[in-house]
Amino acid sequence: MKIVVDLHIHSCYSRASSEEMKIENIDRIASVKGIDVVGTGDFTHPKWREEIKKLIEENGLYRLEKGKTRFIISGEVCTTFKYKGKTRRIHHLIILPSIEVAEELSNRLSIYGDLKSDGRPNLLMTGAQLVEEVMEFGEDCMIIPAHIWTPWFSLFGDRGGVDSIEECYEDQTSHIYAIETGLSSDPPMNWRVSALDSYTLVSNSDSHSLLKIGREANIIEVKELSYNEIIKTIMFNKCKVETIEVDPAYGKYHWTGHRKCGVSFPPKEAKKLKGICPVCGKKMTKGVAERVEELADREEGEGPSDRQNFLKILPLIDLISVVLRKESFSNEVQKKYWEIVNEFGNELKVLLEEPEENLKKVCGEELTELIMMNRRNSIKIIPGYDGKYGEIEVDFLIKRRKRTLEDYIK
Repeated sequence: MKIVVDLHIHSCYSRASSEEMKIENIDRIASVKGIDVVGTGDFTHPKWREEIKKLIEENGLYRLEKGKTRFIISGEVCTTFKYKGKTRRIHHLIILPSIEVAEELSNRLSIYGDLKSDGRPNLLMTGAQLVEEVMEFGEDCMIIPAHIWTPWFSLFGDRGGVDSIEECYEDQTSHIYAIETGLSSDPPMNWRVSALDSYTLVSNSDSHSLLKIGREANIIEVKELSYNEIIKTIMFNKCKVETIEVDPAYGKYHWTGHRKCGVSFPPKEAKKLKGICPVCGKKMTKGVAERVEELADREEGEGPSDRQNFLKILPLIDLISVVLRKESFSNEVQKKYWEIVNEFGNELKVLLEEPEENLKKVCGEELTELIMMNRRNSIKIIPGYDGKYGEIEVDFLIKRRKRTLEDYIK
């Protein structure tokens, strides 16, 4: 059986998270999105852990009494340590087999930082120390380097990362089985670094709000719906893990740029500028695309023989926003979104499976056209940079509307 899994989200107790990120709401929205298993997020926070304890355990996964969604115990932490004279701040996703283990591990981690301050706490320890602490609770616990290319707070991040997995996890590297691509990179970008060949690529939403749950996720082939099946498949059978990605250009850090001055550049141009903003003369934020170029030992299009499959789609709410020319949080966009998912069952079904003719009846011509372009990966994206999300190029809509008007006049 194939299940859709989003391992990495945040609760209402994480900084910059919506107050709506509560168990009941997450359960409901995950089902609407087409997600079968979702991470609890933030297990280290004592108040959120009390919420998680309301869930019922089934085969190492959890659910609400009348809920459809299965939850897997997860949380993100930041380790801060010195390496080669520089402070490194790296985020890690932790996956655990039970609430009891989460409780015990949290007690252990509390000596390294204040777990009450944020759902994603800052811990004064190395990556290797973190792995050692987690592995005390069994080999079925898992640590995944989070959004590994993001400039800040990631394994390969330009502003606080390192150049290899071993530099972060040292003698504990053998316990790392997977890496998270993040919004600004996709599998082909990661395949360019041969040192990553043995790791399973996973993709998750890292969502801080309800409607962003599942914007990236994983389709995992398992024998049964259980914690052990999910973890063992990720660890030892990477070709049975297919990722759902947004176009990496849609992420906030794909190109190198300076948001204040409104300038951004692809890797070759950024390198010519030596990373200096041509407008103000200050250092630009190095994008993921440029950072990949620095560490790559393969050309574009090359990769390992055992490549994982992946899908590349943009969220439905964003497509509706483009067609209606309204912000995604507007009433008009929200109303249309719920009309569509209520009609077809869930968002992933709309984006990936529903026949075009069926979509036209509910979505209309323009949105259906955009959904079909989304499936074909033919939507052009203006790349994101320096904390600014990428944008959908809307020229085709403008041309289409003009053509329709001209036909009407004729």
